[in-house]
Amino acid sequence: MTAPRVRPVTALLLSLAIGPAASLAAQNQAAGPARLEITPARREVVVGDSLQLAARALDASGKAITDATILFKPEGLAAASVDSTGLVRAGGVGDILVIVTALVPGAKPMLETVVLKAVPSAAKRIEIDAHPARLVPGQRVPLAARALSAEGDARADTVHWTSSAPGVARVTRAGVLEALKPGRATLTASDGGARATTVITVAGAVPASLAIEPAAATVRQGDVLRFHAVARDAAGKPIEGVIPAWSFGPGQGEIDADGAFVAYEPGTYSVTATLGPRSAGVPVTVARREVRRSAEVVGSVIRTAFATSEVWVHPNGKVAYLGTAITGDRLYTLDVSNPEKPWIVDSVMVNARHINDAMTDQAGKVLVFTREGASDRRNGIVIATLEDPLHPKKVAEFTDGVTAGVHSAFVYTQAKYGTHVYLTNDGTGALHIVDINDPAHPKLAATWKTPRADAGRYLHDVDVRDGLLYASYWHDGLVILDIGKGIKGGSPSNPQLVSQFKYDLDSLYRQVEENSGPGYVRGTHTAWRHGRYVFVGDEVFGLDALSALRDGKPSRAYGRLHVVDVSDIEHPREVAWYEPEYGGVHNVWVAGDTLYMGAYNAGFRAFDVSGELRGDLRAQGREITSLATSDPRGFIPNAPMTWGTVVKDGIAYVNDFNSGLYLVRLGDKPREPMVP
Repeated sequence: MTAPRVRPVTALLLSLAIGPAASLAAQNQAAGPARLEITPARREVVVGDSLQLAARALDASGKAITDATILFKPEGLAAASVDSTGLVRAGGVGDILVIVTALVPGAKPMLETVVLKAVPSAAKRIEIDAHPARLVPGQRVPLAARALSAEGDARADTVHWTSSAPGVARVTRAGVLEALKPGRATLTASDGGARATTVITVAGAVPASLAIEPAAATVRQGDVLRFHAVARDAAGKPIEGVIPAWSFGPGQGEIDADGAFVAYEPGTYSVTATLGPRSAGVPVTVARREVRRSAEVVGSVIRTAFATSEVWVHPNGKVAYLGTAITGDRLYTLDVSNPEKPWIVDSVMVNARHINDAMTDQAGKVLVFTREGASDRRNGIVIATLEDPLHPKKVAEFTDGVTAGVHSAFVYTQAKYGTHVYLTNDGTGALHIVDINDPAHPKLAATWKTPRADAGRYLHDVDVRDGLLYASYWHDGLVILDIGKGIKGGSPSNPQLVSQFKYDLDSLYRQVEENSGPGYVRGTHTAWRHGRYVFVGDEVFGLDALSALRDGKPSRAYGRLHVVDVSDIEHPREVAWYEPEYGGVHNVWVAGDTLYMGAYNAGFRAFDVSGELRGDLRAQGREITSLATSDPRGFIPNAPMTWGTVVKDGIAYVNDFNSGLYLVRLGDKPREPMVP
């Protein structure tokens, strides 16, 4: 039925009935700001410096509205502090998103988001990448070096190279080292006052022959082959310590300076070594990896009242705990003893708007969950005992120093030190370590933080394995601490730095700004230690996508999973990566040779991480399965936003922000390849 049309006379009578006060409000509404004039026009600030923003509210004719109140507020995980007057203090590299609000009495507030660029401070040191230390005449080797600020942020500067003996070895403007004749040379990389040196030797012997071992190989996609080149002089004597330049073709893959080769596609490849005037090649046959499996949804718990945050499964495998977000004030307990019929049994309600994380101790006697957005601004963690795992009994809260909010917490027990909670502090970016050996009386054991201003520091997540803590430090990358391993004398009350793996996030995610416009947030989000590797995930959102996520609307994420080799724990290095074609990386879980992932709008993913890992894992055919976790009954219908998974007894408990919890089982056998 069509609604009746309101005639002009009726509209006039309505306005008279409402009265003069409402008419005045309507006039003021019309006289509200038409636009904001924000200065300065150049919005770039160096880390460690400050910038004063100013704004004026202008009406439709361009005149300043004199009774407008202007407020400034940071948005997202800013790399800076922003006070209400618009003073910005940059603490880390990245986009600084500032919401500028104009308030005029009787008018609708006007908001505009300003994007500032926080850039690295001056170059403080140079890092030179690994390269051959011994060459032969005629050999050419690309060199790589980067300039870093005092905070360890990568600069986009071009590093300049010089040689102490250009007749022996010189470096071209493109950074290629050319060995000319026998001798030694010191190479210097510089950027302003920062410099670093490395020494190379050019051997006297010119190779008369070059051979590669093994002479041939047959592997699967993704398998790593290690080739070794043997160079001999005219007398047949091996030339020791020289490393050739490696290449391959046709097809896609990776080969590093040490001869480690991985093919992405099935087919026949030729791997070539070149050393000065000599070269040699060997054939490699590559077969399909064949790891695809089905994914079956065994059971589900669809949620509509709140968005869904993290899931945790009790050690008994019969109970699960599910957090809530976007005004979420409760942690659900679920009976999952029958995976086909999971159901909510109870909940623990607290003063919060976001319960992001929950975890039990290894014995399943204590439950800890986090709080953010409390109405009284006293956030922190809640501690409950689990005499009955289905009905947690709240026994304590810990809020000291963390009232700004706790996003993530990890419960870890060591025989020597007992049980502690390792939690994040939203306000300062510090790690807080809380002793819960007496769950009803938690006490602070220690704090630790990276050496930068609070404004630029943010700790997002924590993983603890075998006495080592892996902290996802947003702007500061992966930080590894000894909290009981003993390699640096660390303990829960005295955490000690072991190493840090930091990378250039802004360079890695430039396409986000190209796709979604100015302003995005990005950072090191999660980490998981498994064997010799730490899997490190980034969280990345454009400005519009971030706003949509917080407003409970479908959103688009980006992000990469870095595979970091920590076999030398004090010198982590990235060796491989995985990036969804459309989606991001939230949380991961590794069980056996399978990595399970919540890939945000790319859904649930699982892929094969067996063997040595090198290069682009998605391109290698390592993806086992994928599943779009969405439901028309969800908090946001029909829109996957998978956060992560917990794997227990062959079931993947997959939590989706928009729709709830899915219990997923992978098929037993690889799928048969499709035949065209």
